[in-house]
Amino acid sequence: MELLQNIIDSPLDSGDAKPSKGLPIPSDRSTIIRLIEAAALMLFLELALIRWLGSNVVHLSYFSNFVLLGSFLGIGAGFLISRKSWSIWPISLPLLTILVGGILTFPVSIERAGDDIIYFTSLKVSGPPTWVVLPLVFTLTAVVLAGPAELVGRCFAKLPPLTAYRYDLVGSLLGIVGFTALSFLQAPSIVWGIIAVVIFTILSDVKRRIVSMAWGAALVLMLGMETFTPGVSWSPYYKITTSAAEDAGYKLTRIDANGVPHQLMAPAQWKMEQGEHIYEAPYLRLPTNKLQDVLIIGAGSGSDVAIALRKGAQNIDAVDIDPRIMEIGAQFNVDQPYSDPRVRRHVNDGRAFLESTDKKYDLILFALPDSLTLVSGASQIRLESFLFTEEAMASVRRRLKPHGAFAMYNYYRENWLIDRLARTTSSAFGHMPCLDTFAGAQAVISIAVDANDQNCSSVPTHSTGIRVPPANDNAPFLYFRGDTFPPFYTITLVSILTLTFLTVRLLGGPISHMRPYWDLFFMGAAFLLLETKNVATFALLFGTTWLVNALVFGGVLLIVLAAVETTRRFRTPSLPVIFSAIIASLLLAWLIRPEWLLPLPFLPRLIAATLLAFLPIYLANIAFAKRFENAGDSRSAFAINLMGTIVGGCLEYSALLTGYNNLLLLTGLLYLIAFILVPKAHGRAI
Repeated sequence: MELLQNIIDSPLDSGDAKPSKGLPIPSDRSTIIRLIEAAALMLFLELALIRWLGSNVVHLSYFSNFVLLGSFLGIGAGFLISRKSWSIWPISLPLLTILVGGILTFPVSIERAGDDIIYFTSLKVSGPPTWVVLPLVFTLTAVVLAGPAELVGRCFAKLPPLTAYRYDLVGSLLGIVGFTALSFLQAPSIVWGIIAVVIFTILSDVKRRIVSMAWGAALVLMLGMETFTPGVSWSPYYKITTSAAEDAGYKLTRIDANGVPHQLMAPAQWKMEQGEHIYEAPYLRLPTNKLQDVLIIGAGSGSDVAIALRKGAQNIDAVDIDPRIMEIGAQFNVDQPYSDPRVRRHVNDGRAFLESTDKKYDLILFALPDSLTLVSGASQIRLESFLFTEEAMASVRRRLKPHGAFAMYNYYRENWLIDRLARTTSSAFGHMPCLDTFAGAQAVISIAVDANDQNCSSVPTHSTGIRVPPANDNAPFLYFRGDTFPPFYTITLVSILTLTFLTVRLLGGPISHMRPYWDLFFMGAAFLLLETKNVATFALLFGTTWLVNALVFGGVLLIVLAAVETTRRFRTPSLPVIFSAIIASLLLAWLIRPEWLLPLPFLPRLIAATLLAFLPIYLANIAFAKRFENAGDSRSAFAINLMGTIVGGCLEYSALLTGYNNLLLLTGLLYLIAFILVPKAHGRAI
């Protein structure tokens, strides 16, 4: 925060551009304050919409970058609108209120059927059809974000380019820090709404503040009704809803996450009486296991822990990524497993825990660890993506005692997925697992270090003839069969790109008029690809937690700000030199595989990962800053750059076929195109 304060307090006439070619900076601090406030609102609103829409439109949480791309389109459109005499700002808050009201009034459950990609969705479809909901959500998100972006764009017009960009980054940092703090505090949606409404009101003209307050009051009222609904709470990942039930005299608690049935917190005795075979199968297949030290990943509300205790486990490390679900288990699970002195709770990513512990276990359980959301709005990484790769299974094998064993169970939906997981464990352990399958594609995969320690009821066979290669850390897409690119993605991405082109054409004029800034377009596409790759890398190296994700995004903004400050204060090399350095840094990051860093202790791993990830970002943004400070129309230049990020967001889906590491090659190609397109009038030697 001291760095941000120094930036804000620095003299406005300190020479943003070089004195020989710079313009005097106006002493109107109110413009800078307004720019910071609008940029903070813009980022805060973007993150809030990604979280809230994903929590209330069932299945949209698997497409949070769908909302992100809508946000980018809106922000780019807002910058183009800021050049017009009319304004979209007055309708931004009303449309936000209408969007929230519509979703709450007409709950939407979108079915995603088909076996090319598996989704854990709701049991029934409700609300308007998909072809109505998704375009409407995308469009309204874009229009809502266009309002704050327009204010930022109008401030850009009053300041030299780098000064405006500098304070835009400061505001963006404040927005992401604020939302991260709310995630840490598990603040409910009403708090997000109050903060957004306050900033909206501050930024509104005096004449319109009463109208803004009225719309804001309606928004807060609706979010208040959601917040104070019995059983509703928020974790950093989900909107969690709990509801009580009773069966045969046993008290049960259903836990829904983002509107999807997620867990049934029930006494261990009830689960045994109900014939929940998947919970008991590992202990039947591993009868000689001592259960002295047990690790349960996906411990959730504690039902699996309670069963392990009943089976004689002496020491249990219970790991779950969601702190709120573990709190619910600690408070309300009638077996009180988390109060047992034999149990230690760990709120952590499962793969991160495996890589960081030196402890050896008799039994490691993966207890239904399926997520209902992506780790961020900028990648296709699910919370458990790196838990089921070849490398993860090898890590499990290393954490077992000589007579230890591993088991995992879930409702896998598709036989090919069961087959894939069985083959993955077989590859890591060197022999076949016990494979128990039940109705509804339920399955239990049990395997011991020593094949003589497992007791399979029959010769284990794979569940299907379809052979899907194991997922790996470079392509951790467990639920993607991989034989064809999903048609749903193709249709969605083509639609987004078409809408982006039309927006630029309608608001920016003829495409030929944008020709001087096409290099910035490709820089934007490359930058988002690079950011996406870094999200995936840090998720692998440090866990797919919300905090790691927030630190990556915050770190990116700090690096971009550092690049701007470097350009402002020092003489930097020419563009050919910088672009050459970008390509070299990307090549270095491509050659050094992230999994090579996993064995390193935490601090060396952090240093190496930070250098590899952020050096290309730093260099790329020095190139962008040098180019941007010479832009004749900073608003058009910034808008085109943002439109480029939409293309980068669409290209991210190519990782399904190429893996994440090869995104660096695509990023390098985009930067090469950007360099070629730098206008000669601006000089590539600047």
